[in-house]
Amino acid sequence: MNQLAFLKPIKTAILTITIFLFPLFFLPFTQEFFLTNKLYFLGGVALILLLISTLELAFSKKLEWKKTPIDNLLLLVVLSSALSIVLSSPNKVQALLNPNFGGLLIASLAFITYYLAREKSWSLFGKAAIASAIFLGIDTLIFYFQPLKNANLPVILQFLKNPFFTPIGSQLDLALFLGFFAIYAFGQLLGATQMRKSVHPVRNSSGVLNSSTGQQDVISNGVKPLDMVLFIISFSGAALTGYGLLKPGTNLLLPPFRLSWYAAVETLKNPLSALFGVGVDNFASIFTRVKDLAYNQGPMWEISSFNLSRSAVLHVFTESGIFGLLAFGLIVSVLIKSVLQLRKNEQSHARSPRNHPDMNGHLSQDNQENTLSVSSGLRGSYLPVLLVSAYLLIILALFPISLPVLFLLFLTIAYVTRLQHFHESSTHFDLANILPVYLGMVIIGLLLVGGSAYLMGRSYMAEAYFKRSLDGITKNNAKILYDNQRMAVITNAYIERFRINFAQTNLLIANNVAAKVQPPAGQTQTAEEAQQAASKLTEEDKQTIGQAIQNAIAEAKAAVALNPQKATNWENLAAIYRNVLSVAQGADVWTISSYQRAIVADPQNPSYRLNLGGVYYTLGNYDEARNLFQQSIAVKPNWPNAHYNFAWAAYQKADYQTAAAAMQNVLTLIDPKTAKADYDRAAKDLEEFKKKLPATETATPSAEIQQPNQLSLPTPPQPALEPKIELPNTASPEAR
Repeated sequence: MNQLAFLKPIKTAILTITIFLFPLFFLPFTQEFFLTNKLYFLGGVALILLLISTLELAFSKKLEWKKTPIDNLLLLVVLSSALSIVLSSPNKVQALLNPNFGGLLIASLAFITYYLAREKSWSLFGKAAIASAIFLGIDTLIFYFQPLKNANLPVILQFLKNPFFTPIGSQLDLALFLGFFAIYAFGQLLGATQMRKSVHPVRNSSGVLNSSTGQQDVISNGVKPLDMVLFIISFSGAALTGYGLLKPGTNLLLPPFRLSWYAAVETLKNPLSALFGVGVDNFASIFTRVKDLAYNQGPMWEISSFNLSRSAVLHVFTESGIFGLLAFGLIVSVLIKSVLQLRKNEQSHARSPRNHPDMNGHLSQDNQENTLSVSSGLRGSYLPVLLVSAYLLIILALFPISLPVLFLLFLTIAYVTRLQHFHESSTHFDLANILPVYLGMVIIGLLLVGGSAYLMGRSYMAEAYFKRSLDGITKNNAKILYDNQRMAVITNAYIERFRINFAQTNLLIANNVAAKVQPPAGQTQTAEEAQQAASKLTEEDKQTIGQAIQNAIAEAKAAVALNPQKATNWENLAAIYRNVLSVAQGADVWTISSYQRAIVADPQNPSYRLNLGGVYYTLGNYDEARNLFQQSIAVKPNWPNAHYNFAWAAYQKADYQTAAAAMQNVLTLIDPKTAKADYDRAAKDLEEFKKKLPATETATPSAEIQQPNQLSLPTPPQPALEPKIELPNTASPEAR
């Protein structure tokens, strides 16, 4: 066993490096630089720790077990996440890889917490956390003044010019993270001040004031420069970031509390979702179901859905159900209980005669050992722990769940658990004589590490391929775009984002080839002219168009299959069908069907009804178009574009009075100062409509709230190919 003693310092070093690097770690190799890479970083750390433990077991043939109060609760949290993914999540792989509340994140944090709660090096961990917070705060202060704004940087480093750049990810996470350490430092300073006030002079047997070692040790726990530096830097960084988030004009988009609460309550209507939630990575699907008309009247109405609840507590409840909320509630209750117990221990410690200096100013040996259990780690009394624990509870109640917040939560839980159980006992199991158990545990451990590393590696490589495809857009290189998106889909076929983007790329290819015979912008073609133009396409061009369209539809359908509950997936499929109306047989029916499914998933979305009405309008079915435009107005009465399309649908049906009244509404809703082009366009159309009215009829104005918007009217698609491409039946949205 002594031969393997070197592995323990390695684990301590890994944990220390993890705590230090976590808020600073990012890589420019994925589409999202920050949370994605932090997720795989934590996953890699967890696998390395598991590998070291497996090697210890393999060579020593002994299993050491140190019991802590959070072991079962950590397992319960992981189990709740796993059950939600398996039983409720439509897209289980994407749920596993979700960087805010996914299965990989929860398992990694639980595993790292398991090791942290058994470590004795919390003084080292505390210094690593403080150093990391100071570096992060300095980085925040530097980038606030945009020192690289005018620097000539390579493309890969252009993100450094972003005034909102922070290695932790978002500005909100930055403010909350630095706020945590500002409050911790404040607690340290306040606790040190109280400690100094509580120190009384001690006289020796001769009546002389004693300032020997014991009392000096107590006084030395007063205000420390590092705590002051931490407070100044973290508070300044948090304050500047908070100001940036709260100042007028800042685009901080958070879902309404009201709808977040409605989403949580909605899960109780079904026994499965009540117990296990709607599934990890599936909040967007229930948010669209609980949206109401009031949401459409607000400034965020164009955001069809949110992926996170406004409150972390409500998010856990919504996605993982009562079971998940209970698991997290129990582990948070351990945090609260431990903090209260720590306070009780410290108060009894201060009152006990054994814990005061003797006549020579020295503490007893028992007291010195007991002091370790209170002050090891982040150096201080219960006060900073109490303050940061309360701070975390407030964050969880008021702000969306996020990886940095969960990291702080699990780190704090590990710390207070360690404080309360500093002298835990260990149980040793000798497996040398139980060969099947020994071999089974070693093999399972190695397979788990190897299998997880392989799958995580593939997943990360897919993210890297996708990032390279986006670089192809920057370089205006279609081959780089297509090839890397294709590799991303092949490497990880379960990410909806990959499928949707690859579908749009294939559609772009089809449009580019077909553009060879398209008329110039603003010109129209007759069917005969279109047929003559289409004859200019080679057979290879036609095959390329047909194959690209089929690929686009297949990828869009794959995204729908991964999660049919998300309205945005159906909207993307409908948009693909709509774009091939002029070249593919049956695309009109499939477009209508897909939009109808999107409306079912997001019934209060005015855009879906407007788009479906636009499809009917281009097909000449003005009755259905008018009906859908009217529905769009019903769910968002102050949307000028809905009134504009309704006016034209009424005009096409020769209902000129209704058309003129609707166009008058458009003028009422548009501010001519901020949207002059739209206002002039609507005014011109209104004059045309009035010419159709009998002399005795006038349009009746309607008063509404002014809101600038862009007017657009669906136009019939130009027949690019004649005859149209005949797609296989598998291209239908209902086909599997």
